[in-house]
Amino acid sequence: MRVDCAVIGGGIVGLSVGLHLLRKQPGLRLIVLEKESELAFYQSGRNSGVIHSCIYYKPGSLKARFARRGNHSMVAFCREHRIPHEVCGKIIVATDAQEFQLLEDLYQRGVANGLEVMKLSREEVLEFEPHVSCQAALRVPSTGIVDYRMVCGVFAKLIRTEGGEIRTKAEVREFRSSGDGYVLESAHGRVETKFLINCGGLQSDRIARRTGLQPQARIMPFRGEYYQLIPEKRHLVKGLIYPTPDPAFPFLGVHFTRMIDGSVHAGPNAVLALRREGYRKSDIGLGASLEILTYGGCWKLARRHFRVGIKEVWRSISKRAFTNSLRRLIPEVCEKDLIPAMPGVRAQALLPNGQLVDDFLIQHGPHSLHVCNAPSPAATASLEIGEAVAALVPELRMAAAVC
Repeated sequence: MRVDCAVIGGGIVGLSVGLHLLRKQPGLRLIVLEKESELAFYQSGRNSGVIHSCIYYKPGSLKARFARRGNHSMVAFCREHRIPHEVCGKIIVATDAQEFQLLEDLYQRGVANGLEVMKLSREEVLEFEPHVSCQAALRVPSTGIVDYRMVCGVFAKLIRTEGGEIRTKAEVREFRSSGDGYVLESAHGRVETKFLINCGGLQSDRIARRTGLQPQARIMPFRGEYYQLIPEKRHLVKGLIYPTPDPAFPFLGVHFTRMIDGSVHAGPNAVLALRREGYRKSDIGLGASLEILTYGGCWKLARRHFRVGIKEVWRSISKRAFTNSLRRLIPEVCEKDLIPAMPGVRAQALLPNGQLVDDFLIQHGPHSLHVCNAPSPAATASLEIGEAVAALVPELRMAAAVC
């Protein structure tokens, strides 16, 4: 099969890229290749379903700009295609006076990013979340919730309507440069493409290396483990409740999220997985473990965040420790109120110096583009990422006609 462009990865970013390319270059011969039997199998279908604002992200960064616009475009897309969603807002709470300055810094960042952010007293917080324990809080009204699997389903339908093709169970096993493109050998047979776009998520750095590119960073898989409240306790959470994040730690801390189906998820923690798709504690891959243990950046990261990392591991082992973290937000929650929920694995790029890549990362290669870091808020910003990547792709229809 010969195409103008092949997109590897059937998650929300890969599907958005494919859709935007077809609209930018009508008549493009495009195929999306997904190795699993269904789309949105990994990060896109295993997340908290939040339509993020951009309050956490450095002003001017891709994350801040794309999330700010994506918050509006995703809501508009859901309205247009009648995808169930809700703009419910969220609160970010300071549970003690030591967090007041961190909360103020976060407020200033939100304002710098052009957000409406409300400062709430303890009494005002209780009007939104009657069961929360805090000293003060911020409220971000623009935050929402949605099922991103449903969004991916609509993306896929539109791709097919625009003339693109999507193949599942199509893991690419071999990459060969053909001089003016690539030959891809997959379970579905051979695909010859003029241009390749790598949206492989957890496998994105490996795919990049197999095409001859040396990515700037390596993907580290962080497993996020969730619980959910039993139905009888869902009334404790009205919307989204987050702690004040520790700027020294790259993750947000455990929080409560009311999902679009009415369930309430609690979590996640963040534990380094020993397999790229390591959703269970018992998932250990020899190759992935060696990659981690022999990568200097991982050891530097561990030294920098050793104490916090140990706490995250302990929360993974001890349900009581996990519950105690949640009780800082809602004291009424007990261990018996929590049942395990579906975990996720975050693909986070890590630099050799031990710094986590703090922004979306897109690298150019020969006849290719590689999305090498697209963690949260990539789902919120997926329409913006797709548009930006499509704008970087050269005109392919003319090249195909000449050949």
